[in-house]
Formats: sequence, C-alpha cells, structure tokens
Amino acid sequence: MRRTALLASAALLTALLPLGAAGAAAGADDPAPVPVDRFEGEVPFASQPAEGIFTWGGDSDDAPALRLDERPDAPEGAKVLAGTYDISGYGGFTHDYAADRPAHDWSAHRGIRLWWEGHATGSKIPFEIKDGGANGEASELWTTSFTDDFTGWKQIELPFADFTYRTDYQPVGGIDHVLGLTQMWGYALTLPTGAKGAFALDGVELYGRADQSLRAAVSTDAAVVPVTEGGTAAVRVTVATTGAAPLDQPVTVAYTTGEGTATPGKDYTPVSGTLTFPAGTASGTSRTVRVSTLKDRLAEAAETIPLQLTVTGAKAPAETPQIVVDAHGLPYLDSRLPVKKRVADLVSRMSLAEKAGQMTQAERGAMSAPGDIASYALGSLLSGGGSVPEPNTPDAWAKMVDGFQLRAQATRFQIPLIYGVDAVHGHNNLAGATIMPHNIGIGATRDPALAERTGAVTASEVRATGVPWDFAPCVCVTRDERWGRSYESYGEDPALVKSMETVIQGLQGRADGSDLDRNDKVLATAKHFLGDGGTAYGSSTTGTYTLDQGVTEVTREQLEDIHLAPYQDAVDRGVGTVMPSYSSLDIEGDGKGAVRMHARGDMINGVLKDRMGFDGFVISDYNALDQLPGSYPQQVTASVNAGVDMMMVPYSHAKFTAALTDEVKAGRISGKRIDDAVSRILTEKFRLGLFEHPYADTRNASAIGSAAHRDVARQAAAASQVLLKNSGDLLPLKKNQKVYVAGSNADDIGNQTGGWTISWQGSSGNIIKGTTILQGMRNAGGDVTYSKDASAPTGGYDAGVVVVGETPYAEGVGDVGNGHDLRLSAADRAAVDKVCAAMRCAVLIVSGRPELIGDQLGAIDALVASWLPGTEGDGVADVLYGRRAFTGQLPVTWPRSEQQLPINVGDASYDPQFPYGWGLTTLSRAPAGGALTLRALGLAATAAEHAHAARTGRELVTRARLIVQQRIAGRGMTAAAAAPFADADHLLLTGRYGAAVDRLTAAYRAA
Repeated sequence: MRRTALLASAALLTALLPLGAAGAAAGADDPAPVPVDRFEGEVPFASQPAEGIFTWGGDSDDAPALRLDERPDAPEGAKVLAGTYDISGYGGFTHDYAADRPAHDWSAHRGIRLWWEGHATGSKIPFEIKDGGANGEASELWTTSFTDDFTGWKQIELPFADFTYRTDYQPVGGIDHVLGLTQMWGYALTLPTGAKGAFALDGVELYGRADQSLRAAVSTDAAVVPVTEGGTAAVRVTVATTGAAPLDQPVTVAYTTGEGTATPGKDYTPVSGTLTFPAGTASGTSRTVRVSTLKDRLAEAAETIPLQLTVTGAKAPAETPQIVVDAHGLPYLDSRLPVKKRVADLVSRMSLAEKAGQMTQAERGAMSAPGDIASYALGSLLSGGGSVPEPNTPDAWAKMVDGFQLRAQATRFQIPLIYGVDAVHGHNNLAGATIMPHNIGIGATRDPALAERTGAVTASEVRATGVPWDFAPCVCVTRDERWGRSYESYGEDPALVKSMETVIQGLQGRADGSDLDRNDKVLATAKHFLGDGGTAYGSSTTGTYTLDQGVTEVTREQLEDIHLAPYQDAVDRGVGTVMPSYSSLDIEGDGKGAVRMHARGDMINGVLKDRMGFDGFVISDYNALDQLPGSYPQQVTASVNAGVDMMMVPYSHAKFTAALTDEVKAGRISGKRIDDAVSRILTEKFRLGLFEHPYADTRNASAIGSAAHRDVARQAAAASQVLLKNSGDLLPLKKNQKVYVAGSNADDIGNQTGGWTISWQGSSGNIIKGTTILQGMRNAGGDVTYSKDASAPTGGYDAGVVVVGETPYAEGVGDVGNGHDLRLSAADRAAVDKVCAAMRCAVLIVSGRPELIGDQLGAIDALVASWLPGTEGDGVADVLYGRRAFTGQLPVTWPRSEQQLPINVGDASYDPQFPYGWGLTTLSRAPAGGALTLRALGLAATAAEHAHAARTGRELVTRARLIVQQRIAGRGMTAAAAAPFADADHLLLTGRYGAAVDRLTAAYRAA
C-alpha cells in the first residue's frame, strides 16, 4: 500500500486500530490519528531516494537486524516490526519518506505515538523526528526519549512540544532551528548500547490536535541580563509564531521577580504584572519588563534576580531569565592592579566548586542546556574539529561565543570563559577563512619570518570571530612518516622545528604576554607534550591506529635532544598553554615503563613547569583523561596531580567536576594544587583582557579571507614547494607552452587543504573557498588543457603536469597500515605513466608526507613535493610559471622504500631517495663553482659564525648547498653524498655555518 493511499484513508485505518489506541488521550474535537507506520509491509526495507526503513550504526556490527513478525498480540494489524541488536557504539533504524516526493505536514497534530513492547530494562530510548531541509538525510533532527521501565505492550505518546533540537549532531548543521512540522521527512529510533537485546514496536501514528503553543512561543531577548548596580534592567519579551502568522488566540505573560541571590528592597525593587498579546497580534511583537536595582556603597559579588514568567496560550521560554547585578568594587576587577594581585584576590574568594569549574572545558555541542555554564561555573568551551555554528560565518561564530560568554556573567564572580579552537593552519573550521599550508609545508619554506606572518593572519581571523585561544602550534618532531599526524610537524629535525616557532609570536605577540589583549592576537598552545612524533610503529593500542597515541621509546639523551628541545624554545617565547600528548613515554633506564603523558608528573610538573619555568597552564587533549588506567576518580587524580590544569572533557563536564571535588575533599588532590591550576588559568584570562572585554571584537572580521591575508598564504604556498628533480630545466613552464594537466589533486580544494579543514578529517571536493592548482595555472595565463584521469588525447602538448597524492585524513586515522600506505593510487600511477610516456612531464605530489615514487622516477622529468598548500593554488602556479623561484627544502627525509622507515637526518645508515634539506632552485642565476669555491665559502662561513653574523652565515651555506645540489643532480644521489648533505642543513639551523659547508664539501666530493 502506498503512503499517499495511507494518508488519504486515515479515517478508515483508524477504524482498524484497537479501541485503546484510537481512544487514548483523544478529545472530542481531535482529528483522527494518521498512521505513519503499520508495519504490515506497506513500507519496504529500503533507503533514499526511495521511501523505506533502514538501519545504521557506528560500526559495521552495530546496526540492528530488522524483520516483520506476524504476532497474534500485535496492537495494530497482524504484524509488528521486531529486531535484535548488540551495539557497542551506536545504532538504530530510520523511516525516511521518499526524497523525490513532497515532505509531509504534521502540524495539525499534537504529537507522534507508537506501541512498544517493554522488557523493563530501564533503558532510555531516544526518538527523533526529521524537520525541513531537502530530504530525510539533510533535515534537522529533533529529539525526545521514553524509558523502557515496563513489560508488555504500551502506547507511548511523544508530544511535539517535548522535542528539542539536537546540539551534539546535525547532518547539515541546521536549517532554521524551528520545529515547523510542515515539512517532515520521517523519524529515527536509537537502540540501547552495551548489551544484547530484542525489541518490537507497532502502530506509529500522529495523534491529537495541535494547540497554539506549538505554533506560538514566547521568548526573551536573553537568558541572562547583566546590569550595573543602580541601573535598570530591561527584559524584552517577544511572541512569535511558526510561519510568522498573527496570533489566532490571545497570549498572556504574567511576570514577577523571584528569589535569587539578590535581596528585594535592598538590592532591587520587586516588580510583577501581566503582559497581554491579543488575538491578531503580529508575530515578533515585543513588550518590555523593567527592573530597577538599588545602589549601596558595598563591594559585592554578582547577584541574581530571576524573572518568573507564566505563559498562557503559547510555549513558555525554556529558561527563566536571570537579571544579574554585576560584581563591583572587588580588587580583582581593578585593571590597574598587577595581574598577580588580581589573581590572588579572586582565587581567595572562590569556592571549591567554582575552582573545579575553572579547570573544566566542555564542547559547545554539550551545551544543550546552556545554563550549565553558570551552574558548573565552567571555565572554558571549545569547538572540536567540525563543531561549528550554523551558518558557518564569522558573524555566527561571534554571536555564538558571545552567547556562551553571556552565560558566564550569571556566576558570582563573572569569570569569563576562554573559548578554544584547533586553528592549526588558519581558522580552518570557518568557511571562507584563509587556509595556510600545513606545518610540514611551512617547515619546507625555511622562512621563520614567513611562519610568523602566517601565525599573525591566523590570530587575526580567529580573534575576529570571538575566539581568544588557539590549540596551535604543534611543535612535535616527526620521526616516522607512517604517522598520521606527520603533516602537523614542521619537520624531523628539532632545530628546524625550533626555527619555525616564530609562529608563536605571530599568534601571541610579544613573549611577555603584553599583546594578548589585542584584537588580533590569541593565546597559543604548544603541543603535544612530549614525544608524540616519536611513537613506534605498531605500538598504539587505540583502535586500529598503528603509531598515533602509541609509545615513544627513547634514551634520556634522545628525549632531551630531539623531543624536549622545541618546548624550551616555546616557553622562552612565552607560549600561554601546553597540551600533553595522548601517547606514552618509555625512557630507557628510568624504571617506569610506558606511562601515558597525561599522567607523567615527572615531565609536566618536573620538567615543563619546574625546570623550564613554564608559567602558563596545561590543557589536556580531547577526552585524554579516559585513556589513563584505573577508575574515573583515579584518572582524575593522576592527571591533575601530574600537572594538568584544565581538563578537556567534551561531553562529561558534570562527571569531571563531581569527581574532582570529591577527590579534593578526600585529600587525594591538595587544595594547593587546585589553587595553582586555577591561578594559572586566571592569569591567562587576565592577560587576554577577557575580564574587561569578554565579548567579540569583530572589527577585523572584514579582513577574514581578504586579499591581503590570502597573499600571505600564497607566498607560503609558493615557498613551501620543494623541487626534487628538474631534468632539462623543464620548470619553470613558459606561458606559451601547451600544457596537459591531469591527476586527482589538480582541481580538488579539499585534497589540497588536507585534514583539519572545515571538519576534523577534512574531505575531498569543493569544501571551502580557494583556488585549486589547476585554477592557479589558468590564472597565471597558462595554455592549459585538463583531463583528470588522463583519458583525453595526449598529442600536441609541450609539457604535462600531473598533480597526484593523498586524500585528507587526521591523526591516527591516517596512520600507514590503518587503511593507508605511502604509494600513489592506481589511478594516479596510471595518469603519471600515460602523461610521462607521451610528453615531458612534471609530477606534483600533494600530500602530508613523502610518497614512494622511485619506480616511476626515471620517466619523470620534474618532481615537486607540494605538501598540502592550503587554499591558495595561485602560489603553486607562481613557482610553476616562474613568477617566484623554487626555494623550498625538504623538512623530512624522502625514503626510497617503506622498509627504510623510520629514516632521519643523522642516522648511521642513510640512503634516501632525497635527503633532508634537499631542494633545487629555479633562480635565474644559480651559483657556479667547485671545490675551490666551497673551500672559500667554508672559510667565510666560519668567520661569520665567530662574528655571530647569522644572516651572512646562512647566505654562505645556501650558496654552497646550491653548488653541491647541481653536482649531485647531474650525477645521481648516493648514500655517500646524501648523509653529509642532510647533516649540513642541521648544522646550518644550529648556527654552525663553517661545519655546514664542510659537510657540503664532503657531499660534493662523494657525488
């Protein structure tokens, strides 16, 4: 039976229902129930675009098994929908209406109901309905639930008034956030997890008559209304209807000031009364309630005055608005005092619960009840990867953050939130932002000043959206390119990583923190402390990861020289926060074995804070607490006592604050330790100027994605390109050449920007505003023909450009061995083979790490490591067509085979395809010379070193490197030449210019 027939014959079908179902909760004027599912076979097991019922789950084995059972006890008809489940993640089933037909109108009804066979499990069963949008999989999700606390069949009624908008997940991020009920696409039911079970349901239908409260709602302009002592608070009360129709019935709102922490008659003048909105009132009409506060001469914390609203004829506001008399006269509010004194005063006034709140960071998606910000005195919120407002615009970001910030004003001391994001290569969660090359490409530029400029652009764009804190930069040292986070590192050499930490000044400004209150600076985060780039292949125990979150096994000397070195530089640069790694550290001979970094007090307290003098605060990684051994209270105690000051607990802020306060009361965490953590957090909030200016300063928002910002990204993209091979000087191309362009990554902005772009993992396709490499070549004036798979005829071209590489990934999802390898796809290899067999060709590899291409290298005339250049493909075109010279150098060693991994500069056995530091140039005048020239350069470099003439020393070494590269490129790379060549770049970065030229001379002789 078709759905249209079902709806048309609703009255007939109602007569078939059991008396209990037809009559339950039915009023005399109620319309007949309208069936949605009878489960008699009229709706097939199918999925979109057809109408049907289908299952889903977090893992392949999480989806339930469904069947239609004939049962004599069926509440409606002869059959019921039955099934079994065994769910570890999440799972359930959906009924979607056909996507190629109009949506359904449920607005005439009070709610939706179903028969459920109870098993008294006590499980809560979430039930969702799908409202608006293009189809059932691109609609808003509205949710409620019922509890299986009974046995046998029971009809469950779910009034539409009980459904709330899902804040933790929306397939498209929201349509209009209004449950309109006029364009409904179906429903979904989520089954319990953690134990095997069976279920049965029947007779899903719409019931009852809609009342006006479903179409009309009363709201206030804000849930929190701050007012200075002695001022008058104005609370605007608005009535609005779905579809903006006038009221068809009157709405009244009785108001009265209730009992808060403020004292009536002393702190404010009580008010009460009634607001009336007669029938015919236009939607959007407002009335104002005013409450006058009284001034005295006392210094006081903030005090609250609830404004109780009783609504008749419409849906009441979800929350009681709170008028807040601002804190005043207390020393911590005096911006003239030193930060240290302000912090001490505030900490001395706070309760344990308030201190625990400051140590807690929750995800914005967890704020389905935004009042939790004040209830738990939360110190921080974050947007995880892909957690964005709808629409994803600068203005929506600022309004979202300001809305959360307003909630913090309802706390006693009005301590502002500090909001954080992972802006790891630009404001990468924001559509339209300027996206820089990932760190691996920035390392390839060897340009600390340019790195600083990229940080400054990022900071400006992030702060303009109301966000004062960036979880960047990653100062890890990548030692194995099988690691799925390799591209988050500046390179394999700690000296290179340290040289790129100028980005911290770009983000924060001056090292003393005095620039943090500027509207174009943000608090930076050095991550991930410690050794995350050194995890051993196969050591991870997180899901299917092979390296990420695994174990770093090192000697004490290796730990100091490789992994710790960048953190001292970050501390010296004044970095405000540090984030520990998910990984474990196993130091040879210390007797501790492998210990998770979030519990390594010897490293966090002992080294970072005590020895290095870090005075900022330590923020945990996302849910990292849960990976520690022991019970939850033991995990909390271990991490806090190890020195973690703020815990990123995205969806468990209530659980964490309760456990933390209990552990302090039990004496397992000292009050002194809590005060230290809170003092560190508050210090950064004061430095950021959040107490004086908690809300977004959007004056720089017009510069987000601006030409000036994109020009910085373009320069970075150009400087990051590493020319590995250039036989016959194929590059740069000439504009009068006919160029054949192919490959999967030539015209894909998603692949070009990589992971951590719009979403956590990133994605292929047109996901963000920018210029692809193909578009950049066309913009440069090139005569270009494009065939992605190289299927177009290849005759008549002067040169080919094949752009290949990886698709996006993030973290351990991208680990080699976790569905990834270091080889090009079959399609990419085929494109390279076809184009390079037909014409002289250049191959660009767009990737987060080296790709193995040795078996095709002989047929390739020019090879470029393009890394992940970001949104500005024009920058890649700039070097392809000679507008800028190729100057980039390898930040990591390019291996010949996967069996060589890990391979790094300084290894005893070192025979790569291309060594660390390699990078040919297309400068118009390449330096000439031989052994005698190198000897003279060595003497001059030594003199520059002794004179501390860094710029001169670098220029001399660069000249020597280019001479040596020319010789090696002409004769072929050998292990004898590769090792000293790579050593030279490390020596250059450590200021040993004479020794660098000596090693280059050795490479020259070995070539």
